[in-house]
Amino acid sequence: MLFLYYPKCSTCQKAKKWLDANHISYEERHIVEENPTYEELKQWYENGDLPLKKFFNTSGMLYKEQKLKDQLPDMSEEEQLRLLATNGMLVKRPLIVKENLVLTGFKEKEWTEKLL
Repeated sequence: MLFLYYPKCSTCQKAKKWLDANHISYEERHIVEENPTYEELKQWYENGDLPLKKFFNTSGMLYKEQKLKDQLPDMSEEEQLRLLATNGMLVKRPLIVKENLVLTGFKEKEWTEKLL
């Protein structure tokens, strides 16, 4: 299982503590230093059941600075995936990838249902 996170993010810190407390093994990856590639994002999107919008960090400063809320509706899926691949700060975090399961953000109830 892959756990993509940003160490300074308090939600990511909570998620990591939750994984450790529940003895769930994972491979961790710094989402900014090792940004997801276009190919990875495309595979996760196609294999998971999340809408593409869920992959965007809509509360992030970069998302707001670039006014992506207004731009995304006019972009193709490929354009959105390529944009996500440009900067890890655009990607919703933490991000869990396990086979065909993809989770964005930390919602304890959802993680309990899907990971335990």
